[in-house]
Amino acid sequence: MHGPAMSGWLLMALCGVTGAYCLLRMRSGTEEERRTARAEAVMGFGMAAMAAPATVFPPPVWGWAVYVVLFGAAALRGLWFTRRRGHHLHHLVGSLAMVYMALVMAPGSGAAAHGAGGAGGAHGGHQMTQVAGGVPLLTGMLLVYYAAYVLRSGTRLIPVAAAGPAEGPIGGGWGARPELALACRLTMGIAMFAMLLTL
Repeated sequence: MHGPAMSGWLLMALCGVTGAYCLLRMRSGTEEERRTARAEAVMGFGMAAMAAPATVFPPPVWGWAVYVVLFGAAALRGLWFTRRRGHHLHHLVGSLAMVYMALVMAPGSGAAAHGAGGAGGAHGGHQMTQVAGGVPLLTGMLLVYYAAYVLRSGTRLIPVAAAGPAEGPIGGGWGARPELALACRLTMGIAMFAMLLTL
């Protein structure tokens, strides 16, 4: 990610906490809700790993291939479950966006190999020499998608908070609170937007 390492640390912490909360959500709810929480936990931890500053956690050369395989498999899984429920379409887009970012930032890719005058850039703090963030049209389309997703999720969160104070966790505890699940998705959407913006 271009910019100070502090941004990488903040994204790493934010995505890691979000992934941990998604693991907590896996303990309650229906099978479909647990499946969704699993997919979101993988996305949260994957984003946290990708945002880790390279000065502290230098990525192995093959690390980008692991991201491509992991999120490629998650995309196939999202495609399979899209036929049941529309929310998995968002997981499919997110997984494909992670594959795209990993391919763009991989050593030897077009963006990483053709640096301009040795200007250093980094995604999530991983120092690489690159000209631009991949295919501008695709990056732009993903930015528009995530901006719209964040705005829509944010507006869906407002009525839940404005409905009045909750009387405590319902049934399954913190993992069963729908407003926290929505806030979790909103957080990951914002983080994905930030990662794409600095690609």
